[in-house]
Amino acid sequence: MKEIKNFINGEFVTNTSGKTFEDRNPVDNSLIGTIYEAGKPEADAAVAAAKAALKGPWGKLSVVERVKMLDEVAKEINRRFDDFLQAEIADTGKPKHLASHVDIPRGAANFQIFADTIKNMSTESFEMRTPDGKTALSYGVRVPRGVIAVVCPWNLPLLLMTWKAGPALACGNTVVIKPSEETPLTATLLGEVMNKVGVPKGVYNVVHGFGPDSAGAFLTSHPDVNGITFTGETRTGTAIMQAGAVGIRPVSLELGGKNAALVFADCDFQVAVDTVTRSCFENAGQVCLGTERVYVQRPIFDKFVAALKEKAETMKPGRPFDEDTKIGPLVSKEHQRKVLSYYQKAKDEGATIVTGGGIPEMPDELKDGCWVQPTIWTGLPETASVVIEEVFGPCCHISPFDTEEEVVEKVNNNAYGLATSIYTQDISRANRVAKQIEVGLCWINSWFLRDLRTPFGGSKQSGIGREGGVHSFEFYTELRNVMLKY
Repeated sequence: MKEIKNFINGEFVTNTSGKTFEDRNPVDNSLIGTIYEAGKPEADAAVAAAKAALKGPWGKLSVVERVKMLDEVAKEINRRFDDFLQAEIADTGKPKHLASHVDIPRGAANFQIFADTIKNMSTESFEMRTPDGKTALSYGVRVPRGVIAVVCPWNLPLLLMTWKAGPALACGNTVVIKPSEETPLTATLLGEVMNKVGVPKGVYNVVHGFGPDSAGAFLTSHPDVNGITFTGETRTGTAIMQAGAVGIRPVSLELGGKNAALVFADCDFQVAVDTVTRSCFENAGQVCLGTERVYVQRPIFDKFVAALKEKAETMKPGRPFDEDTKIGPLVSKEHQRKVLSYYQKAKDEGATIVTGGGIPEMPDELKDGCWVQPTIWTGLPETASVVIEEVFGPCCHISPFDTEEEVVEKVNNNAYGLATSIYTQDISRANRVAKQIEVGLCWINSWFLRDLRTPFGGSKQSGIGREGGVHSFEFYTELRNVMLKY
């Protein structure tokens, strides 16, 4: 049993209200520990500590000194790799091979990549003649935005939190993290790392809780928060954007998606099947960039459906540390109920269930876990619930198409615009179609391939703003202009 405390001003603290809630393991629903819910006093204290740290030792560090400290943070995460791995798996239930190859290494790398990038960040300068014949030099300077509220999702807790905290700290800001109530462990553990490497008090803070009338709302509505960044569902993003409007504070939002894969008849068939299998079912479909709509050109439609069915049925559920486990549980009982409700909707709306559609048969000791089957549907119209709404589970609907124009229209006829993938060996078609799809990210013959220097973010209801490389610095710094006449 763990006591999971808030981390404020370099110390682990409980709360004044006495309120707690449970952290449960989604593999078997066993109790991991008790979380102390942050109320308004804790949110106020965390923001005050972060604001004070801006004027303390942290605010006086040079870029080189800051970078060195963040490099030490990355090294300490890697030194405590097993601790972070155990914590991440306990909260999420994801297989060890996934967490150890993606979540923890990328969590550390996010500090390193932004530390490296900030060292080479430049601004513009211009020289001009003044009306009286003298000279003026105009140049830009970047300053930290201030206190950044970081509201995190539960699907990739460490990776997506450090994806925001890394550049925020590299730019000289301070942060208050609100992890998902479902996955509090790695954000809390990172507080130990910050203390170990000597990051000044108040630079990194963590408050636990929920959204309305809890840590999330108290943090995002706080007048001393200078910017808010959030990854999660669109409904919550809308509430955060409304909170940010009070005081005209900038927000960066990476929200929901209903991502599509376009599989043309001339694709490398095996590459397409293998990659779509990953994009639909990896992390039990709990990936914001995951695929839930698959469009396959008619000549290979039946063959593709059969091949994906065969792949889906090899996704063995099981304990995270078992070598033959291919898929873990959903994150919580609440999310399991949501995904199963969509499975029922698909059935009610007349879907052909190719495979799955329910809960897998599990050993007695795992029956209380948050399991669902990898599921494939065909036969639904474009207006069906599971074709237009984000499920966020290991499922997809596969539809045939005939022409390029037809599939582009279908893919774009959705409120979301996060990501897509295109499978074809015709490079002209690939580039032509990629430009027409209304998304922030597009892969050709691949998926989840990321160069961390490139822009990341969504279009339409999938978000506002871009992160990655220098693009993150546009949000985490304020650009000022200095004009010098001489």
